[in-house]
Amino acid sequence: MTSNRRRTSQPTDPSPDVLKISGAAGPSYPYSLYRLLREREPIHRTPSGVWVLTRYADIAGVLRDPRFGREGFDRHFGSDTTSDGNGLSARLETGGHRQSMLFRDPPHHTRLRDAVSRAFTPRAVEALRPRVQAHVAALLDRVAPTDGMDVVADLAEPLPRAVIGELLGIPEAHRPACAAWSTAVAQSLDALPIPEDWPLVEKGQMARRALGGYVRELVASRRTKPEADLVSTLVEAADEDGLLSDSELVAMAVLLLVAGTETTVSLIATAIWALLRHPDEPARLRAAPWLLPAAVEEALRWESPVQRTWRIAKVDVDLAGQRIPAGALVVLLLGAANRDPARFADPDRFDIRRRDLGHVAFGAGVHVCLGAFLARLETQVAVSSLLRRQPTLQLASDHAVWRSTATLRGLATLPVTW
Repeated sequence: MTSNRRRTSQPTDPSPDVLKISGAAGPSYPYSLYRLLREREPIHRTPSGVWVLTRYADIAGVLRDPRFGREGFDRHFGSDTTSDGNGLSARLETGGHRQSMLFRDPPHHTRLRDAVSRAFTPRAVEALRPRVQAHVAALLDRVAPTDGMDVVADLAEPLPRAVIGELLGIPEAHRPACAAWSTAVAQSLDALPIPEDWPLVEKGQMARRALGGYVRELVASRRTKPEADLVSTLVEAADEDGLLSDSELVAMAVLLLVAGTETTVSLIATAIWALLRHPDEPARLRAAPWLLPAAVEEALRWESPVQRTWRIAKVDVDLAGQRIPAGALVVLLLGAANRDPARFADPDRFDIRRRDLGHVAFGAGVHVCLGAFLARLETQVAVSSLLRRQPTLQLASDHAVWRSTATLRGLATLPVTW
């Protein structure tokens, strides 16, 4: 995973293409740009014709509005071509996007989500707690004899990859390769609203094809010999229940692997970073452990792992005095919504006792994050275990190194000592 220490100059007006912002510059960026956009042009149209929203009310409304959906992204940019003459539509088809639940609306989205949703209910996720605790204990045992660790490399990355690997039935020896493909796919999300950024798209598509090929082999193996894992459940949904086609089955497994790791990696690390940057909060949490769920929710709001999502307008929509035409791409800056002072008092303050709840870090509406309960569980166990085992835990440096990505915001490294 790469990082970028170079500071990015702050914009003086919202005219730069805000879709290309990067979180690598530091903790205040991109929030200063979000604030500027929210104050000057909360519904911003970029030169490329993409609409960018920054206010909580507008974003929460669009997330729940059936007039906005996920289908149609390829048609919206279908005329764009690369040097080899292939349009975005062809690239999306090659990458399997069209079969993914991420790019479908009801009724197909409902059918696909139903095929896997039982594995991610609160009750099903809670049943995973002992395994999550065992993984966290093993990871912390490895660094216990030392005087410090890199939270990202030693805890935040290996934990969700082990959990989702077990859930899907991926052998431990195969997980490093799957993790590398998953990271490349996640990084390519930055290019989704920017179709001319072909190198990033192509790298992600290569990783998606490799990951899809691996999943197809895993599916074939489970058809021959089912096991107690989620891939076997998906095979049953395809073969016996008829809920999924083979291509949808593969796309679902790829989505679960990518979404089930990359965002949780960011959440675990930024939650610990946020707590350690505010020394009173870990002490408060140790004294009142029942505040742990609230602490994770505040971390989600304050440093949202997914900074932006998008929708396609299905019809012409009037929004806060602006006419958004049918077929337009609308980018929703979740990180901006979660720092909107019209919704959250003193939004730049990290406070685990915050009472104005209701962040949109996991989205909302029919496309709300399927793995939200699992991400919360893993983060709660990781945070509580680390704080309990290392009462003198502190940051090794005041300088945070961020990933050079805009869609998924997270730390590249987080050295701590005790």
